[in-house]
Amino acid sequence: MTATTGRRVDTRTVLLDAAKTVLLTQGYAGLSTRSVAAKAGTQMSQIRYHFGSKEGLILALFERMNDDLIARQAATFENPDLPLSRKWALSCDYLEADLASGFVRVINELIAAGWSDEAVGGVVRPALRRWYELILRLVRQFEREHGALGPFAADDVAALVASAFMGAETHILLGYPADRFPAIRALRRFGTLIESFEKD
Repeated sequence: MTATTGRRVDTRTVLLDAAKTVLLTQGYAGLSTRSVAAKAGTQMSQIRYHFGSKEGLILALFERMNDDLIARQAATFENPDLPLSRKWALSCDYLEADLASGFVRVINELIAAGWSDEAVGGVVRPALRRWYELILRLVRQFEREHGALGPFAADDVAALVASAFMGAETHILLGYPADRFPAIRALRRFGTLIESFEKD
């Protein structure tokens, strides 16, 4: 790798980190090429050079963050030494950690942008599909080991699990108090239910 290539990679990373910070502190409405460049300590022309536009920057940020999350979750789900109940508990741990760090808010800001921006939506939809397929593989493994969950097909269960976690994120980000909408507690208790299946 040449020195020039190294500088290019570093600048791109700095810009993505700055975009994440701006998105977290100012929301999607406050994210502009000017605000990102200022946070990164560089010129707006660098954003155009590396990403083409604000939209290109946003798409690159979403893909990077989603890739990181998918890799972490896949490493957990595909670990043969962990029972499903432990994988579920770790997923709840990750959710709480990502809420505390602001990671969940950033991802959801980007998802919301995809509702009105077709180019963003075109990246968000397949990214979320990767989450669903990861969960679906895990459910199918559970079915092989413990049998089907009553009338629910594997894709039914995967859809419900994905919706449960995303719904929990939405309610928490909207400020619902845990004593009135116990999203995390409910998710963790479902893990206890999974553990009871494993003991049978």
